Amino acid sequence: MKADGKILSEGGAAVVTKAAVEPVWHLPSVAARFGCSETDLRRVLFEETGGMYPELVTRSDLEVFLPPIGGLTIYIFGNPQDLANPEVELTARVHDECNGSDVFGSDICTCRPYLTHAIEECIGGAQRGGVGLISYYRKEGRALGEVTKFLVYNARKRQVGGDTADKYFARTECVAGVQDMRFQQLMPDVLHWLGVRKIHRLVSMSNMKFDAITQSGIEVGERVNIPDELIPDDAKVEMDAKMAAGYFTPTGAPTAEQLKSTKGRGLNE
Repeated sequence: MKADGKILSEGGAAVVTKAAVEPVWHLPSVAARFGCSETDLRRVLFEETGGMYPELVTRSDLEVFLPPIGGLTIYIFGNPQDLANPEVELTARVHDECNGSDVFGSDICTCRPYLTHAIEECIGGAQRGGVGLISYYRKEGRALGEVTKFLVYNARKRQVGGDTADKYFARTECVAGVQDMRFQQLMPDVLHWLGVRKIHRLVSMSNMKFDAITQSGIEVGERVNIPDELIPDDAKVEMDAKMAAGYFTPTGAPTAEQLKSTKGRGLNE
């Protein structure tokens, strides 16, 4: 990357606007969006939170709920007002938290290199006169939590035959009971709050995120995949499994035989 003295300094620092966002749910509106009654929504939320919020079912006059989930942080490269202008090129990534990779550099997944690549793409877009956006959500381990994620990692590494792409989702399901607990339907709300109507370059291969964004009415132009050279050897298991499951790929999804041959490193390596 080249310093320009405006977006990127000679010392390598990037000029960025940062904001923390907490989710607030207007229960009648959320129920309407999902085609259920407000009563049913309140009952399910009450039960799924272990009865922590009895007001959900006893105080129908309280229509606003602050859910006990992690919020998000947005990072804007360039002029924040340009986010609402579909004529200005917008490069964006919606990233789900991965503490082990994002912070500590674990190479079992592509999270950190993909996030880093997206930041570079956002800076480059801003330098071209556009605007960049990173929306960082607290959804550790596919919203399963960090403890469950580490249990899955251990199960993958210790299974007979080692870590392989064809068993990637099966190991998660064996430990957690589900493959993924992330709920992406409300994810685009922050994009609408920022006025986003078009993402010219979406730095994401996730079909779940792409579907949620486009189905909410936001246009997506180009989808930017992570370059092969940025994928750690140990993360190829994850990437091949996800591409076979529906992730965007410009080269085509791997075959069943290819999935069996994609292996991660052993425990002692």
